[in-house]
Amino acid sequence: MREKAILLDGISVERALMRVAHQITEKNSDMNAVCLIGIKTRGVPLAERLARNIAEITGSAPAVGTLDITLYRDDLTRVADSPIVREPQIPFPVEGKTVVLCDDVIYTGRTIRAAMDAVMDSGRPARIQLFELIDRGHRELPIRPDFVGKNVPTSHSEVITVRLAETDGETCVKLLER
Repeated sequence: MREKAILLDGISVERALMRVAHQITEKNSDMNAVCLIGIKTRGVPLAERLARNIAEITGSAPAVGTLDITLYRDDLTRVADSPIVREPQIPFPVEGKTVVLCDDVIYTGRTIRAAMDAVMDSGRPARIQLFELIDRGHRELPIRPDFVGKNVPTSHSEVITVRLAETDGETCVKLLER
């Protein structure tokens, strides 16, 4: 793959996360009823960063959990012959809470559908909101993020790669051509 552009550098990612943290606090009047759940892999550090930003704004951080949606995917056989599945690490009840699902890139919407199924298996939240760092379009399901770091119209031949310091040693978002 060939790199076409750097869409966001580390500073731009942090700026987007702070903006989204403000949007989350503005949209949710009771932040004590809000929890963040990061979808493995890069959704987890994004959720943790958002929680720190929300704490900076409000004085208290929302609870953060981790979600592995492997077994909920509708393309499981295409992902791997023997997928490694980890239990959800949601150390709090989601019952009656506003769950903000956090992920890096939304494309078809299938990952989010799987994540919503997994959350609902953990309890019945009051509502589910969605944060995506990048919305690249091309939805196959009627799913739309509530909070977006950046909208990036793409072609099907393009790929968005999100790199985060916690998982990749650097923070940036790149547009690649297949």
